[in-house]
Amino acid sequence: MIGTGNVTEKKSAPSFNKIENSQLVAVTNRTPDKAENYAQRHGIPTWYKDPYEVIRDPEVDIVYIATPPGSHMDYALKTFKSGKPVYIEKPMARTGEECRIINEAAEKAGLPVFVAYYRRGLEYFKKVKMIIDSGTLGKILHINLQQYYPARPEDYDRANLPWRVIPEDAGGGYFHDLGCHALDILFHIFGDPLEVSGKASNIAGLYTPEDTLSASLVLPGELLVSASWSFVTPEPFNKDLVEVTGEKGKLSFGIFSFQPITLHSGDHKETIATIQPEHIQMPLIRTIVSELNGHGRCPSNGRTAEVTSRAMDIIRGETLSNL
Repeated sequence: MIGTGNVTEKKSAPSFNKIENSQLVAVTNRTPDKAENYAQRHGIPTWYKDPYEVIRDPEVDIVYIATPPGSHMDYALKTFKSGKPVYIEKPMARTGEECRIINEAAEKAGLPVFVAYYRRGLEYFKKVKMIIDSGTLGKILHINLQQYYPARPEDYDRANLPWRVIPEDAGGGYFHDLGCHALDILFHIFGDPLEVSGKASNIAGLYTPEDTLSASLVLPGELLVSASWSFVTPEPFNKDLVEVTGEKGKLSFGIFSFQPITLHSGDHKETIATIQPEHIQMPLIRTIVSELNGHGRCPSNGRTAEVTSRAMDIIRGETLSNL
């Protein structure tokens, strides 16, 4: 594992030692003391000062790249040269073009690429997909997505901004970090977009990237999606909501809140709650381990992740594209 950030503490890294036929054997961080401390706390047998030592370690079969997106492509390409596949944190890279470079290198090397869009493995979204696929809503007429969040305290510290709003590290701002999850799960449930258009603006001026965005998408079946994001919305007006309207009813769910799924069908209202796993990436990581052991298939790979990154590129800066 390259990187020891917060996402690894509980969401992902512990899973590797709890899944059969899997073990986290080595870790590294740009700050050696952090790598050593992490290894000791998590019982990882080996830690390295140099990330490339993890890649070269003969005991390592696959490299988990858990760093900011700015370094994903370099580490991935180096890993392929060592003949090993990668599991990359989302977003897969800073741009769709970087994703393409990674995917082409992986295909040339005959190696798989897995990406941490872990919602594809969660029971919550499997239930959403099951309801959609069952035809309970009839023909889907429209999808509305709204994600509104307040600025974080660290966003006001101009001299020490978080990496998530530094384009060289993140590729963009919070849309890159959070909006990608929403787009990816929509594409997983409804199919890859046929058309994408969008507008982006920096309303509050707290940092360089955009903080407010809107988008229109066309999904298979001429299904229209209206989407909007704000990362400077006052706290009382937070929103995390997807509404799927069909001829026979409406389905509502959240992307991050995991609020109970609500199904309205005629006069009937049903609320469906799910319990999230202790390690939220574990269901997806289990599919990776299965695929590497010759059975099963991970639903989130380099090509699916590239589609999401290209859609984000368009929403952030271009007007219309046929994907």
